[in-house]
Amino acid sequence: MAQAVQASIGDSEFDRDTAVTLSQPGVYDAHLSAGWTIISAINGGYLLALIGRALADALAHPDPFTVSAHYLSASQAGPAIIRTETIRTGRTLSTGQASLIQHDENGAEVERIRVLATYGDLDQLSEEVRTSATPPVIPAYERCLSTSDGPVPDLGGSSEILERLDIRLDPATVGWVVGAPSGKGEMRGWFSLADGRPADPLSLLLTVDALPPTAFELGLKGWTPTVELTTHIRCRPAPGPLRVAITTRNLAGGFLEEDAEVWDSEDRLVAQSRQLAKASR
Repeated sequence: MAQAVQASIGDSEFDRDTAVTLSQPGVYDAHLSAGWTIISAINGGYLLALIGRALADALAHPDPFTVSAHYLSASQAGPAIIRTETIRTGRTLSTGQASLIQHDENGAEVERIRVLATYGDLDQLSEEVRTSATPPVIPAYERCLSTSDGPVPDLGGSSEILERLDIRLDPATVGWVVGAPSGKGEMRGWFSLADGRPADPLSLLLTVDALPPTAFELGLKGWTPTVELTTHIRCRPAPGPLRVAITTRNLAGGFLEEDAEVWDSEDRLVAQSRQLAKASR
């Protein structure tokens, strides 16, 4: 399976690159690391995790339950400000909103992302589960393919994020690598952070947006920018690599949806998401 744990929660590259500093009530300073760049923009899941960390500090409850983000403009590596607002605090749930702000070359503020989120305490949830969902069927970790198994396709930009992720893709979903996409709009694989940091609710916000886009298996090769992404965190993941399955059923009008499921080593559905993305050729 995946490499033995090296980094720990709170002491990893992911934690350092999603760190936020309270500068005044409800306002946090952050630095967007170029290490999470794919093609020409910083990965949306990484940005969601960074904003999620600020909200975890600002709200009365520790864990993201549902996080909905609208991506307004492409974020760039460098300084950023996250402004948070508590909307409601209840006994079991807190709801807040946040905006990630950067400055353009003229010093004017540019809002990159706006988030509405509800937080709670995952450790207080009932253990009862009634579900018809089943874990994705993925070949064994050792039989799936990593970037070291062959040349990475030239996507026309940076792929620095790949150095920070340990992704092993189901061979049935990598036809796009050799110019023979399946046309099924599916992407499946094993996922963990490359430095061995264990998964937690915050890193799940990255996980749902970390695999290559399903658009590649539809024969599209261009950037697929996220318009909106909603993530549900269902429980705290058990140790071990995660299994991620993403599907697209409808590409129309230049937009497609991606539905993601994340399963842990104990066969529990730990996160779900849906995003709307713009397709480009």
